[in-house]
Amino acid sequence: MGDRARTLSPAQREELLRTLKARFEKHMNRHPGLDWPDVQARLEAHPEKLWSLHEMERTGGEPDVVGFDPQTGEYIFCDCAPESPRGRRSVCYDPEALTARREHKPAHSAVGMAEEMGIDLLSEQEYRELQRLGAFDTKTSSWVRTPPEIRRLGGAMFCDRRYNTVWTYHNGAESYYGARGFRGKLRV
Repeated sequence: MGDRARTLSPAQREELLRTLKARFEKHMNRHPGLDWPDVQARLEAHPEKLWSLHEMERTGGEPDVVGFDPQTGEYIFCDCAPESPRGRRSVCYDPEALTARREHKPAHSAVGMAEEMGIDLLSEQEYRELQRLGAFDTKTSSWVRTPPEIRRLGGAMFCDRRYNTVWTYHNGAESYYGARGFRGKLRV
């Protein structure tokens, strides 16, 4: 992804905006009181963010607006796919864990991939807030931003939803599983 141009063709841009608008209108419960024309105007004023949203969409994240920051005027997009995005699974936690792994290395890390995409991993609190909008990760799990004191000790955190409850767990940062990916957010 690093060598790709971070711009979209006019056709890609229009297709992405159509997809985002349709998702926005289908899931109004995720953003009560917000209107698509305002979101689209913000996106058009910040076209550099469209590339990141396109990457979220391309990797299976199904990004949607989940909030608005009245202090900055930013809309907050988050991956709202029912399960952890398929194109971002089987990754360890961060580049350091990827480097440290001696055998059977995954193709990438959650933190590294998010940085390349121009998005942020959700914190545990943001993950819990997302779960108020629906039942996500009932069969998968997602890495979440891990506090430095835990990461320094070799650990990393992930969350999922089972038994109608959101759970937070830990694992070695070098671990990776076919059913674990990560969810991201983007402020526009």
